[in-house]
Amino acid sequence: MKHEIDLKNYEIRTDLIDFYLNNCIYNNNYKNINIKRYYNDSNKMNKGNYTVISYDDITDTDNYYNVCDVLIKELNYILKKNNINEKDSCLIVGLGNNESTPDSLGPKTIENVIVTNPIYELNELDEGFRRTYKIIPNVYANTGIETMEYIKSITNTINPDFIIIIDALASESTERINKTIQISDCGISPGSGVGNNRMELSKKTLGKKVIVIGIPTVVDASIIAFDTINYLYKNYAYNKKNLKNPKNRFILYNNITYNEEIDSISKENLFGIIGKLDNNELKQLVYEVLSPVGLNTMVTTKEIDFMIKKESELLGYAINKVLHKKYR
Repeated sequence: MKHEIDLKNYEIRTDLIDFYLNNCIYNNNYKNINIKRYYNDSNKMNKGNYTVISYDDITDTDNYYNVCDVLIKELNYILKKNNINEKDSCLIVGLGNNESTPDSLGPKTIENVIVTNPIYELNELDEGFRRTYKIIPNVYANTGIETMEYIKSITNTINPDFIIIIDALASESTERINKTIQISDCGISPGSGVGNNRMELSKKTLGKKVIVIGIPTVVDASIIAFDTINYLYKNYAYNKKNLKNPKNRFILYNNITYNEEIDSISKENLFGIIGKLDNNELKQLVYEVLSPVGLNTMVTTKEIDFMIKKESELLGYAINKVLHKKYR
C-alpha cells in the first residue's frame, strides 16, 4: 500500500524568498559572501524585488565590515530601483518586541539610527544628510493597536517620502539563523513567519514606498528535527565510507565534515517507509506530528543576545551610511 501524507493544511514557516524561488536574476560572491537578487511575480510572497545576502560570520571584524559593505551596496541598489533620491525624507521603523530577544532586532537597530529632523527644523541640516525620523511601534499584544494603523497615522502626519522597516524573520533552516540578510521593496506582514499575521505594511496600505530589511533569528522546532534526521543520514554515509580508514582514527570528532550523501537503499533500511520520503514530505511530516501537541515551538540560538547586538549595530551603521552620504 502506498503511503500518502495529506499536506494541504501544513506549510513550513519562513520569510525568506529563496525558499520559494530558484530563478535568481543576479548571483555573485564577494569575500565569502553570497549575494542573490530576485524578482518575485508569483503569489508565494509579496511581489517585487528581493536581495538575499548570505554569510558565515559577522563576529569577526573583517567579516563584519565585508558584510556591511555588501549591505550598503544592496540597499543603494534597492533605493535606486525605486527611484528614491538623496534628498527624499525617510521614516525608519523598528518592528518587534524589545522584551523578547529574538524579536528585538527592529527596536535594537533603531537605537543605532540617527534622526535629523530636529536639526532640519532648525534649518541647520548639512548637505549630504537627509531628513529622517524613527519609531518603535511595539507589538499588537502590548499596545492593542494594529502596527499598520499606528505607522499609517504617523506617516499621514509627517509625510515622509519613503519608509524603511527592520524586522526579525523566520528561517526554514537552522544553518541560516543569524547568517542571512534579506532586503525587499514589497512590504511585509508582521508576524507572518511565526504564524501570527498582522495587517500588511506596504505601499498599498501606507501610501509610501516601503523598504524592508530582515534577518532570520528563529526557526521551527520541526525544522530542527528535520535537520537532525538529515545529519543522521550524513553521519551514516560518512561512517560507511570512512570508518574503516586508518587515517580517520586521528581526526578529532569536532573536525569531521559531512560531505557524503546517503543512498536511497540505506535511507530505507534506516527508517523504513519514512526513508522513502523526499525532503519536503519529511519536513511536512515532522510539522504534522509536532504541531497538534503544541511542540512545534519557535527556537533560537544560545548566543542570540550577542548576535542581536552585533546585527543591530551592523544594520544601523549601514542604514546611516546609505541615508546620509556624509555620515562617518
